[in-house]
Amino acid sequence: MRLTSPLRRRRKGLSVGTSLVEDDYVETAKEVLTKANELGKEILLPSDIIVADKFAADADTQTVSSDRIPDGWMGLDNGPKSTDEQKEFLSDCKTVIMNGPLGVFEMKAFEKGTFGIVDILADLTKEKGATTIIGGGDSVAATELSERAGDMSHISTGPSGKLGGSNGVASSND
Repeated sequence: MRLTSPLRRRRKGLSVGTSLVEDDYVETAKEVLTKANELGKEILLPSDIIVADKFAADADTQTVSSDRIPDGWMGLDNGPKSTDEQKEFLSDCKTVIMNGPLGVFEMKAFEKGTFGIVDILADLTKEKGATTIIGGGDSVAATELSERAGDMSHISTGPSGKLGGSNGVASSND
């Protein structure tokens, strides 16, 4: 979610409630969107988000459209529709790099988005021979916790800056 909120704010001027938005990532989001547009690439953002009224395991939660985050609530995970869209979006990719979890996977209420993308990537490797690279400590921890680490092509705990420097998933059909 680290880049999702700045991307949503930059692209559409949408409210992100009390979701974390690091000001220095708003400019990065602008650069990512500009570069993607120049290259004719699509940036897939979550269509639905699990929001919470506080950053806590016992928070009240709801699934909302990503353009309808209520004031006073924060986005802490992808919603189930977003995970389905990610599966379709990545289905023909030959190489995928995961560099950061999609939610607060350390809390049960917010683990499904991250574990969902881990399952998608593991299945792409096993079923379609895709190269999947998991980079960075949190991504590796989530992959290991999901018990799918053995299904990935490569896992690196080295500096995530070497994998692009931003949290999320990058993919290629080439």
